[in-house]
Amino acid sequence: MTDEFQETNRRWWDGVAALHVDSEFYDVESFRAGRNSLYQLEIDDMGPVEGKTLLHLQCHFGQDTLSWARLGATVTGLDFSEAAIEAARTLAAEVGVEAEFVASNVYEAGEALGGRQFDAIYTGGGALVWLPDLDGWAQVVASCMKPGGTFYLREFHPFSHVFDDAAGEGLQVRYPYFQPAEPQRFEDVGGSYAVAARLEHDVTYEWAHPIGEVVTAIVQAGLQIEFLHEVDYTEFKQFPFMVEEPEGVWRLPEHAESVPLIYSLRARKPEH
Repeated sequence: MTDEFQETNRRWWDGVAALHVDSEFYDVESFRAGRNSLYQLEIDDMGPVEGKTLLHLQCHFGQDTLSWARLGATVTGLDFSEAAIEAARTLAAEVGVEAEFVASNVYEAGEALGGRQFDAIYTGGGALVWLPDLDGWAQVVASCMKPGGTFYLREFHPFSHVFDDAAGEGLQVRYPYFQPAEPQRFEDVGGSYAVAARLEHDVTYEWAHPIGEVVTAIVQAGLQIEFLHEVDYTEFKQFPFMVEEPEGVWRLPEHAESVPLIYSLRARKPEH
């Protein structure tokens, strides 16, 4: 059944790829003009990437991948959506940034990349909820890293995912923090998180991954965690009653000290 869930998700991502490229949410126009799409948190946490090979897992249409390239990395982006990978290749050509993009399920990345290993591996926000097996994912991360290499993850905090504001009454606990027996099913009748549109394939499945599960999977894959940061802001309006701060980040004015919104983690593969 897991393969069926993932195939359903792949059809959804194929359907939204072109819509996302044209959306205000991703603001590709300003990216073409030179904007870096990465959060400052990511750039600071990862550290210098100039001269390094970098693999971006679950890269969507490659905007963040190309941003790492603009910072000096030699980049490869991988995603299971053929439509997204084609859009990434088109965008790379438009902005004149050299990059390689590979269409593959993340669990088959090692084979798709010919067994190559990288100095750095990056996974950005909103990626892990699409993965049914974090242990398998962490093993892929470790196998694709050179000894001494760096893995960096910046994700939306799973604690913030338990809340819903659909009733307009503030934060209400609605979704599970721990994964139930089956993935959560969503029907996106009004479009995606980035754009309002009628979608041909509007069903998706997501898996909840608590912080403890993420950390344990990475450690058991043989990586050494250097830090785990949690912050009370995000750089987009996750909930409608959030307030934008002068530095361009969004916070929950009544819950800033109670609800973590983003976490970031850096780990290293031992030299031997």
